[in-house]
Amino acid sequence: MNDSVIASEPELAPVPPPATALPLGDWLREGVRSGLLLAPRVGLAVPRPLQLVLIVLVTTAIEMALGRLEVAGPAYFNLRGYLATWWGSGATVLLVWALLGTNVASWFALWMVAAMLPGVVSQAMSALQAHELLGDVFAESALLAWCVYFGLLAWTVAIALRLGRHFGLHRKRLLALAVGLCAIFGLSTWQIPDRPWEAEAPAQEPAPRLALSQEVFEAQQTVWQQAVQLAPQRPGVVDVYGLVFAPYGTEDVFLRESTLVADVLAQRFDAQHRVLQLVNNPATGTTHPWATTLNLVRAIDAIADRMDKEEDVLVVYLTSHGASNFQLAAANPPLEVDALSPGDLRRALDEAGIRNRVIAISACFSGGWVGPLASDTSLVMTAADAEHTSYGCGSRSELTFFGRAMFDEQLRKTHSFEQAFAAAVPVIKGREVEARKPDGFSNPQISVGGKIGPVLQALERRLDGAKP
Repeated sequence: MNDSVIASEPELAPVPPPATALPLGDWLREGVRSGLLLAPRVGLAVPRPLQLVLIVLVTTAIEMALGRLEVAGPAYFNLRGYLATWWGSGATVLLVWALLGTNVASWFALWMVAAMLPGVVSQAMSALQAHELLGDVFAESALLAWCVYFGLLAWTVAIALRLGRHFGLHRKRLLALAVGLCAIFGLSTWQIPDRPWEAEAPAQEPAPRLALSQEVFEAQQTVWQQAVQLAPQRPGVVDVYGLVFAPYGTEDVFLRESTLVADVLAQRFDAQHRVLQLVNNPATGTTHPWATTLNLVRAIDAIADRMDKEEDVLVVYLTSHGASNFQLAAANPPLEVDALSPGDLRRALDEAGIRNRVIAISACFSGGWVGPLASDTSLVMTAADAEHTSYGCGSRSELTFFGRAMFDEQLRKTHSFEQAFAAAVPVIKGREVEARKPDGFSNPQISVGGKIGPVLQALERRLDGAKP
């Protein structure tokens, strides 16, 4: 009787052993193993809340220390950037909880340590790059930089998948985990560029401003009358006239460069008293005419009245910041100054009837000026093509790279604009490489009209034969 009763009783399922506890060191060690794509040896252990907090603190401290090394020089802690990085961790935990259901605490403890490994490699490389210990490896090869980025991303996703498989995720859920993580990482990179550490911007003194007064306005009238008293053309001689235009007044580099070009034209091209310099700068309000679009048109008309418009040569030099819409920046605060476009200059030259033109533009994206200004009787040179910036126009620059190489160096050796340009281009390229110009070679442009060439060659012969 007892035997039959015992035989009929259902067999009880085995009770799983209770979750065991592991020391903090074991969680850290097994997390490192997981980062190397090895199976973690934690069994059914679940981290205690205090252990989770300590794991987060340890991994965060390492990340923060390496993040500081990613910034060379003074830096400040960006709380917003630090907090923004945690949304990715939160999204990852929610994703794993939805797919895994249980063991989320164990997964998270191992994941925080394991994911630190590719993070450490990434931060270490960034730190070496920031301190210029990797040379130009990534600057010279965008393909290599992208390969490293996707390699580290693949490593991170592989760690998550290895942990997911260890905790029982099957193929479809592993695929969902991979897609979800890629979406989280991609969104973080795209929409949350903030970092916990940001470089401190160097302290800058307020830019000097033009002091507008009645005396300045009256001085401008006197300065203008004096400036347009140009020497008349000489019959039988191909004279050179110059117009130098520097409309950006908040950086002294353009004042220095315009003065240099005016001096080179006067000394090297027999243009004494035939060069008109228009400048915007707080220091020149009573010494030079303002560089405004209206003054540019008036200056061209004044030069046209003095020169032989069919035989003489006008050299126009523009130096300023340039925009991708090919506008030449102009500033002379608090005076309002309009930007200059290629069409503005072309119309002024055409309406003045000046035939022979040498035009040089030292500005970013200045290649966009070539088409609107090119003609059979024009030579047009630019410091960059239409898609690249030029270099050397910062507030600390002595001269732009183009102005220095073209006018301060090559045109002191030759009277040929074409030869000077050909010699200046490799010099500019070498200096840009040395300065690590971020967007690549500026690629200066030149256009020589068929009818301007013989005029400039005759001018070159005359100047070469003249006594220094």
